[in-house]
Amino acid sequence: MTQFGPVTWLGHASFRIDDTLGRVYVDPWKLPPESPPADLILVTHAHDDHFSPDDLRRIRTSRTLVCCTADVANMLEGPTTVVKPDMSVTVGPWSVATISAGNQRKAFHPLAKGWVGYVLTLGDGRRLLHTGDTDALPHHDLLKVDIALLPCGGTYTMDGEEAGCLAQRMAPGTAVPMHWGDIVGTRADAEKVLKHYSRTIILDPARR
Repeated sequence: MTQFGPVTWLGHASFRIDDTLGRVYVDPWKLPPESPPADLILVTHAHDDHFSPDDLRRIRTSRTLVCCTADVANMLEGPTTVVKPDMSVTVGPWSVATISAGNQRKAFHPLAKGWVGYVLTLGDGRRLLHTGDTDALPHHDLLKVDIALLPCGGTYTMDGEEAGCLAQRMAPGTAVPMHWGDIVGTRADAEKVLKHYSRTIILDPARR
């Protein structure tokens, strides 16, 4: 299964959300050849496995809205909505909130960079969290969301056990492990999330 409701996992941290309000991509990277155009693109940070200018150009049209951090905006042509942590913005028909994303004890994603995760309110009112590349941070425990996309591959982010324990504390309607199966992490890491939190769905990537 590659899809859960409106959410399709494209691999790594890349998702397509076919919402009633339009089509949203988060961190589009290594997109399948048939990927349809985007109405909204959310980019969490400037690492090239999350911000791929080539993939973004493939799905961006003159009407596509882009929401991203300042370092990403500086490398893009055209209008963007620039965000930093702890903002609430309206982007087209969507309500989007940002949270801080990063590492507390590792150097890969310094919190000082101002990189983000997103809480996207879908057309049916459900709240979807994409944490970005991050460890489990105290503010995550306070979030009330229906769908939580959580990294589990370790090394650069929280690992499967940490993600599963975070899911227990957050208690989303559904947790979806990500950031495994490409570069870092295996299905075994995703299964650790499921072991700790029964309302976890492990998707298969839709790439190629």
